[in-house]
Amino acid sequence: MVQSGNGSIALTLHSTRPERPARVPVKATCPNCGGEITFRWSSAVQTTCPFCRSILVRHDVDLRRVGVVSDLPPSSSAIQLGTEGRYKRTPFIVVGRIIYEYDRGRWNEWHIRLADDSSAWLSDALAEYAVSRQVGRAPDVPNAAKLRVGQSFVFDGTEFSVMTLTTAGYAGVEGELPFEYWDKSKVVFADLESKTERFATIDYSEPEPLVFVGEYQDFDQLELTHLREIEGW
Repeated sequence: MVQSGNGSIALTLHSTRPERPARVPVKATCPNCGGEITFRWSSAVQTTCPFCRSILVRHDVDLRRVGVVSDLPPSSSAIQLGTEGRYKRTPFIVVGRIIYEYDRGRWNEWHIRLADDSSAWLSDALAEYAVSRQVGRAPDVPNAAKLRVGQSFVFDGTEFSVMTLTTAGYAGVEGELPFEYWDKSKVVFADLESKTERFATIDYSEPEPLVFVGEYQDFDQLELTHLREIEGW
């Protein structure tokens, strides 16, 4: 995950669009309103009801209501649930979102399901885009209070240095997520850069820090379709 970046990478892409990711027909019933819930991603742990806005945690096909989505802040992004695109030649579909606010505004972490049924995160902030995946448990990552700009770490075979520390506020969720995420307040993020095109983020939203590694993307590289209509686009 990442809020912003200062570069982009070039990828070689096919000239023809492959078939879109196949939808997984997993269905359940909202325990609050009785509405039908359809999962786009078979491994989703949490979703939101499109009818009553309940936040639902999934146990196999049974759903438990844990909260309700408050009014989501206005979005300036053209990306929405159901947007499709490609990352490194692999088609994906947007199935969920976490929204954060910080002193420069807000940004979206879009949860995407790829055609191989794996998932990743598409960050969308200040018209900059990045795709990242969570790496395994990272050794020797200090807690947020002890982390400092300039510290270096090796994640997934690449050395990264901490460039910025950001405290952000949780502003809402939408759609399907790979974990429970609905009762957060303030979250600390560390953005790290490398000498390559790769970046990393340390996410302190959980008791054990989460590490994500990814690459910046130009908007056109993602070949997005089914975008939200925005005046002036």
